[in-house]
Amino acid sequence: MRLLPVPSLPEIRLYMAHPGSGLRRLLEPDGDADESVVEPQPPYWAYAWAGGTVLARYILDRPSTVAGRRVLDFGAGSGLVGIAAAKAGASEVIAAEIDRNGIVALGLNAEANGVAITIINEDITAGPPLAVDLVLAGDVFYGQEVARRVVPFLDRCLAAGIEVLVGDPGRAWLPRPRLRLVGEYLVPDVGGNGGSAPKPSAVFAFVVADAD
Repeated sequence: MRLLPVPSLPEIRLYMAHPGSGLRRLLEPDGDADESVVEPQPPYWAYAWAGGTVLARYILDRPSTVAGRRVLDFGAGSGLVGIAAAKAGASEVIAAEIDRNGIVALGLNAEANGVAITIINEDITAGPPLAVDLVLAGDVFYGQEVARRVVPFLDRCLAAGIEVLVGDPGRAWLPRPRLRLVGEYLVPDVGGNGGSAPKPSAVFAFVVADAD
């Protein structure tokens, strides 16, 4: 991995993948491991995805969004969004991430950027909301099953009076009826071979469902 400035976010550096990183090995089961216990996970944490990038850019441009507030970086991956929140003046940043390699990357990235982040290594979607003021969810609607877990959790956050902001370039499972556009940027979607050409990505407020 190489510590590099994030495209569209020169204020932040991350340990990111390059052709010689050999991350494909992380997708291959360890012959000595119990596969029923440890399932290989794609290295989402090794890239700057568009949803996280646009949300981080929005926060750095509008620090009042997080200043003095307790913030949860939900599905943190590399920690990009949480790092942006810490740099913008959040009073506390908590990052929730379930991938064991992602936990290590998150800690290294926070240290490289000189910020303090509390890391929670568990799936929090089935439980009650954490004691925070704001949830930041960058690129969490990339799959149907994930979206089915995320939306009810975010609904519980709203019910608890917690504001929710979502960053997304328009993934297939984005719950568009539940979103209100608050900002838009052109950012590259570096992860998943998205290429480096900037494309429109947006920041949304996640809102209460309309009563029928």
